[in-house]
Amino acid sequence: MDWLTTVDHKKIGILYYMAGGLFFLIGGLEAILIRIQLMNPELKIFIGDTFNQLTTMHGTTMIFFAAMPMIFGFMNAIIPLQIGARDVAFPFLNSLGFWLFLFGGILLNLSWFMGGGANAGWTAYAPLSSIVDSTKAITVGGNITGVDFYVLGLQIAGLGTLLGGINFLVTIINMRAPGMTYMRMPMFTWASFITSALILFAFPAITVGLVELMFDRIFDGAFFDPARGGSTVLWEHLFWIFGHPEVYILILPAFGIISEIVSTFSSKRLFGYSSMVFATALIGFLGFMVWVHHMFTVGLGPVANSIFSIATMAIAVPTGIKIFNWLFTLWGGQIRFTTSSLFATAFIPTFVMGGVTGVMLSVPAADFQYHDTYFVVAHFHYVIVGGLILGLFAGSYYWWPKMFGRVLNETLGKIHFWTFFIGFHLTFFPQHFLGLMGMPRRVFTYDPGLTAGNLVSTVGAFLMGIGTIVFIINMIATNRKPQDAPDDPWDGRTLEWTIPSPAPEYNFKQTPLVRGLDALWKEKMAGNKEMTPAEPVGSIHMPSPSILPLFMALGLFISAFGFMYHIYVICIVGIGITLLCMLLRSVFDDHGWHIEPEELNDKGVKR
Repeated sequence: MDWLTTVDHKKIGILYYMAGGLFFLIGGLEAILIRIQLMNPELKIFIGDTFNQLTTMHGTTMIFFAAMPMIFGFMNAIIPLQIGARDVAFPFLNSLGFWLFLFGGILLNLSWFMGGGANAGWTAYAPLSSIVDSTKAITVGGNITGVDFYVLGLQIAGLGTLLGGINFLVTIINMRAPGMTYMRMPMFTWASFITSALILFAFPAITVGLVELMFDRIFDGAFFDPARGGSTVLWEHLFWIFGHPEVYILILPAFGIISEIVSTFSSKRLFGYSSMVFATALIGFLGFMVWVHHMFTVGLGPVANSIFSIATMAIAVPTGIKIFNWLFTLWGGQIRFTTSSLFATAFIPTFVMGGVTGVMLSVPAADFQYHDTYFVVAHFHYVIVGGLILGLFAGSYYWWPKMFGRVLNETLGKIHFWTFFIGFHLTFFPQHFLGLMGMPRRVFTYDPGLTAGNLVSTVGAFLMGIGTIVFIINMIATNRKPQDAPDDPWDGRTLEWTIPSPAPEYNFKQTPLVRGLDALWKEKMAGNKEMTPAEPVGSIHMPSPSILPLFMALGLFISAFGFMYHIYVICIVGIGITLLCMLLRSVFDDHGWHIEPEELNDKGVKR
């Protein structure tokens, strides 16, 4: 019951991390099944529509329900600690965001058991996604396919992500400790701040697209039906106006994690901190100006293609700044190669390889050859797996003591690193050449001349799977030990290392006074054993737990089935549950939706 009702940011961070990890295993299993089918061109294990479902569900699960929540897990667990706050600005909304994500993910994966998974590709291009397939009819309510589960599952989960983004923006703007100016914030906090802004502006685009797709599928709309005045290219614009900022929503927090770890394990201040901040902001800004590079082959013309090509190349400049800053931070540092440091160091060249192929793809004439081949698959996975996932593993080993009060086993960690890292390059490096030799993606067979590259790729995928299993063993073995992690196991530089491991419910007994960048390191250099408090010891107000977020998300989950099966009584019941919970929260709780209790003005009215 404690975990079902919690509004504590640290516990919600753990819930995000663990639920995201579960979906990561599901998505990883789907990837392994894809690679088993592609081990040999003659195999007929997962073919036709089954293969389409595997590729669609793998991509959708990994992007929306594994990577995003694991990022949110770290943001929840660490950001309030890094800025000297006792919780996020809206703890109740924080809990609601988690349950919305979880029920959205459950809804999507229920499709496997209710007629088959979504099969239109993770990008769900119309008309593949907008055509209702009558051969998949379920007896109640008509033509239900996995795409319906995709549409409604992503809407529910996307609402939770949007709430989370708003929450972190308000938290970072309003709840920083005294002395924590913007240019003293840790890089992970900065990266999360810009990521939250991207969420705020990008997610409405995919929400509009999903609502229109829902109208086409469920209410016989015509947004994406050219025969009735619609446009299939409209979906591509809506999806990629969201989809390219989404790539940076995923990778910017990983940049922040790498910045923290490289600095800590080099025992040096991050080189060029201010340039890192502005480069991160510029990446976020330019991320909204490049979406058409996913659509060079659509036929928008040479002018549009040229403009977006130049914008895409421009984004390499701030990214390059970050790469050099990490290298200069390492240069001359007292580097300690812990597991966390190994993942962070390996991230740098691997991400550069993904970035270089991205610049190749930004040339429209070349993209006509690369498009929809395994070259694009290799590029994308070098950025997301070689970037984001290595960053998440680095963050896991780094912040595990602060989240769970235990230090992960370093020997198992290094086995995990080498098996996963070697397996990753074996899997995706050959795919560059497979793509250049003409192997199309999302196809379950290929020319026999490409067998060797695909076999190596499949062996690498199994090696990545073994590495992940080693990490799970490490988690389980470490969890059996007592909570004996020191407050500051890595000789850290930021505020989260000033408090016990795991962090107490109230985080800071007294709000710390921040005197400069790398606040803890500055105090260490001054010879102080702990932070100077910015307030006297006093009573601490913490938000109360609540079961209402769970039921609010459950209400939307129930209503989704009513929409899909055209049983509108179920819709009314589900939405009614959600609205009732909102009413109960607003009427009977003096704290409303935020961490501080409502204040009354001199006339007795809530401010």
